Amino acid sequence: MRVVIAGGTGLIGSALARWLQREGREVIVLTRSAAASGVGGGGGSGVGDGRLRHVAWTAAPVRPGEPRPPWWEAVAGAAAVVNLAGASIAAGRWTPRQKQRIRESRLQATRALVQAIEAAEPRPAVLVSGSAVGYYGPRGDEVVDEATPAGDDFLSHVCVTWEAEARKAAAAGVRVALVRTGLVLAREGGALPRLVLPFRLGAGGPLGSGRQWMPWIHLDDLVALLVFLIERPGLEGPFNGTAPNPVRNRDFARSLGRVLGRPSWLPAPAFALRLALGEMADALLLSGQRAVPRRAQQAGFRFRFPEVEPALRDLLAR
Repeated sequence: MRVVIAGGTGLIGSALARWLQREGREVIVLTRSAAASGVGGGGGSGVGDGRLRHVAWTAAPVRPGEPRPPWWEAVAGAAAVVNLAGASIAAGRWTPRQKQRIRESRLQATRALVQAIEAAEPRPAVLVSGSAVGYYGPRGDEVVDEATPAGDDFLSHVCVTWEAEARKAAAAGVRVALVRTGLVLAREGGALPRLVLPFRLGAGGPLGSGRQWMPWIHLDDLVALLVFLIERPGLEGPFNGTAPNPVRNRDFARSLGRVLGRPSWLPAPAFALRLALGEMADALLLSGQRAVPRRAQQAGFRFRFPEVEPALRDLLAR
């Protein structure tokens, strides 16, 4: 089985590539790096019988009359394409320019992949495409599953249009699964190291009121869910990439403090977060979704880390 990963050099994509290599799969990572190889070479040998290659791509659709880019060859004959490409939503203050970059990086990359899938011979069986629980917008205490309608803020609009682009691959006979990811907890990067820092300095605590829900997931469970969706032919449509037990931010802070053996009583005031981060503070830190992975569980997926404190101990207590 060959799996093509767009966005495969990021936190989630790198972990997925390692997992697939351990299983002896051929992995092709699409990257914008100028050092990447063409389809036929470069990269390095994987673990076991698997192979890992990095292939340069432009992450932009081809205009009428333009030649097919070489990276399209990687998609032809692949068993699956995984789309994790897109600019970080937490890389900087949400200026109009940054918001356009967040939106367009996802739409352009997804359109490019769908074009390559439509032209592929043979076509991949499945496209597993990223999304986010931001799809639902701020929901207060409401329990959110995949049947919950979209919200009406910036991230909601991004996710709705992002998913719509991915769904176009279904017209070519390709199964499309959409993973609405929550806060990914990982030792290697993402949000967790930044959340840990104030606790290590003795200044940890909840963000704002601490009442907002945090839909989280251990990186290992998210990767396992992506593989689950690749390998199960009947699974399509949206799946929440979140653990079964979301927690309020204040409870997350208490668990993190216990794991680190540090105090967790000093809150970060909402006004200070808004002053520092602007609109992003409300969207990412001061509101949330009580999202549950109903469809994944109904399909038989089992989480290794359904509770947050054991997940944090696995990641931080070594």
